[in-house]
Amino acid sequence: MQISRRSFNFGLGSLAFAGIAERACAQIPPAARSEVPGYGALVRDPNNLIDLPKGFSYRVISRFGNIMDDGFLVPSAGDGMGAFAAGKGKVALVRNHELNIRDGRFGPFTGKVAEDFAAYDRGKDGMPLPGGTTTLIYDLKSQRVEKQWLSLSGTIRNCAGGITPWGSWLTCEENVTRAGETVGKDHGYIFEVPSNHMGLVAPVPLKAMGRFNHEAACVDPRTGIVYLTEDRDDSLLYRFLPDAKGELAKGGRLEALVLDGIGDSRNWSEAAVTRGKAYTPRWIALDNPEAPEDDLRKRGATKGATLFARGEGVWWGRDELYFACTDGGAAKYGQIYRLKPGVNGAADQLDLFYESTDAAAYNYGDNLCVMPTGHLMVCEDQYTDIVDNHLRGITPAGEAYVFAKSRVQTEFAGACFSPDGSTFFVNLMWPTMTLAITGPWGRVKAS
Repeated sequence: MQISRRSFNFGLGSLAFAGIAERACAQIPPAARSEVPGYGALVRDPNNLIDLPKGFSYRVISRFGNIMDDGFLVPSAGDGMGAFAAGKGKVALVRNHELNIRDGRFGPFTGKVAEDFAAYDRGKDGMPLPGGTTTLIYDLKSQRVEKQWLSLSGTIRNCAGGITPWGSWLTCEENVTRAGETVGKDHGYIFEVPSNHMGLVAPVPLKAMGRFNHEAACVDPRTGIVYLTEDRDDSLLYRFLPDAKGELAKGGRLEALVLDGIGDSRNWSEAAVTRGKAYTPRWIALDNPEAPEDDLRKRGATKGATLFARGEGVWWGRDELYFACTDGGAAKYGQIYRLKPGVNGAADQLDLFYESTDAAAYNYGDNLCVMPTGHLMVCEDQYTDIVDNHLRGITPAGEAYVFAKSRVQTEFAGACFSPDGSTFFVNLMWPTMTLAITGPWGRVKAS
């Protein structure tokens, strides 16, 4: 579909600049610094977008309203994102857009689309639902986007997801709307988007992986088991054991994690789970994973599955995975759990890797990724009237430090690194801006 170029005025003034933003000389006052040094004190951004440590810089490589190569617009609500090697020094970025049924004005379309357009579902107005994914090809040397296009359409609230070892992105619907008056199909599924696919993928829901308020996913490359989080206050941690490794559409078995004697890991009313202690979980099978009543977590809890506080970002590290529980902990500022799946018959091990007691150190961690150094990079997503969101590093010892501060009133999302470790990509969600950040990553030693 061809459209004329149009401009967008978001009232953000100085955000209309293009290209690289250099750091100003003045540093953030000591009161705003983390007790753990990390990459050092932040330097105030003269363009009032994000503050970064000395030596780091960013480029805005894609933003809401840009016209893509297929003629559609870059949607807003950029959320989870994965980076894949695309050959010749290029990276494919697959980016989620967490748009709801009524968010069409923030979506990719400016007019009607053909009836045979490859969308999973449409609204009562006949238009494809605005959620989905876009794919970008980024050249690391020239630091430019070569092309970008709509790669999945017709879904709802594509929140986070996860990369697979076979080069695809698992995009997760954080919405369980049933077919009826507003939509034509059930939602609450995972869809797979190959990173090397040009154009729209066939929108196939992976129903055996469960129908629930999906947040994120990660794959154990040794086994092909997929671990899944759920953004609910009474969420479970799930795993999907595929019938065929790397072929998720062929089905498999969905299970939930159990800590015997600990039905609630949230630590809201009592410290049921303590730091520094390893727990041995087991897994229980869940029947009827399509869950027409959106009751998987309730049925799992009845069978003994352990509750987690809003499971969100999850990422595979070296031989373990980390997942964020956004409002877990006695102070409800957030937790991060670490799960080490056993190999060769050994038992799994789970521990509480981090729990925040101070909003100034860490507040509502959401998306996360494992950095090339082995540290975590966590995106904050606060719900206060005036947000003060940061990118937080977490050391292997479980200590938090600040890496960046947003100067705009939105959340960070989609944290991921290029496969060569040189470039960090992240989204500012509303209005969507995708940033590429480079700098002296080696300043912090690898674990």
